[in-house]
Amino acid sequence: MRNQFQLLLGLFILFTLSPKFLNAQHSSKGMLSIAFNHYVDSLILNLDSTIYKNKFGQPFSISIFKYYIGNVHLKKSNGKEYVSSDYFLINEEEKNSKIIILKNIPQGEYTSVSFIIGVDSIHNCSGAQSGALDETNGMFWAWNSGYIFLKLEGKSSFSKSSGNNFEYHIGGFKFPENSIRTVSLKYEQPLLIENDKIALLNIKVNAAEILKNPTNIDFRILSTVTDNKNASIIADNYKDMFTIQK
Repeated sequence: MRNQFQLLLGLFILFTLSPKFLNAQHSSKGMLSIAFNHYVDSLILNLDSTIYKNKFGQPFSISIFKYYIGNVHLKKSNGKEYVSSDYFLINEEEKNSKIIILKNIPQGEYTSVSFIIGVDSIHNCSGAQSGALDETNGMFWAWNSGYIFLKLEGKSSFSKSSGNNFEYHIGGFKFPENSIRTVSLKYEQPLLIENDKIALLNIKVNAAEILKNPTNIDFRILSTVTDNKNASIIADNYKDMFTIQK
């Protein structure tokens, strides 16, 4: 009996360590690299150095642009999904943050991607956290015990705020002032995830959308949003700022 057990154990070890088995173990998953490319309409976003115009023709520059991405879903045509529970802080000041890597994705053809802009209620109420959700990243309201989902700051001569500054710090996850927004994007051609390979996806992020559609923002009237008041107006604007680049 002992010899039979040792024989079976030996066959099991031989089989599981064989190149064919190891390749099978590693060949069922792939990775996806998503690059978030920041623009203001058709112009590449350059912090502080470029002057843009809003829907009212008011000139402005941008000094800070960062936001949270989370709950990424990749969907196949048959309805099956890959879901990432990770959160990512995309920050124009940190170039490396603008490329995120999703790992261990089952191979196959995916037809759409979706994610939230913001931080869900569970993570908003989970106390001190690390990584992208670390409070030292400057995206947490200590007074409000909640995350800032998106920050856009800059200057416009039309702003009546001190120093002609404008700032939009958007957050809030409780009804009726919930500023979490879901983005859903479909691929023109299926996205192929292959064995042990990294697929690439480029997403254009148009920061100008924060200031328009459905509400055009006039810097003379609304130059500051730093609490729940008016946050949903800005959130409804920025949910449309993502498109897939060819």
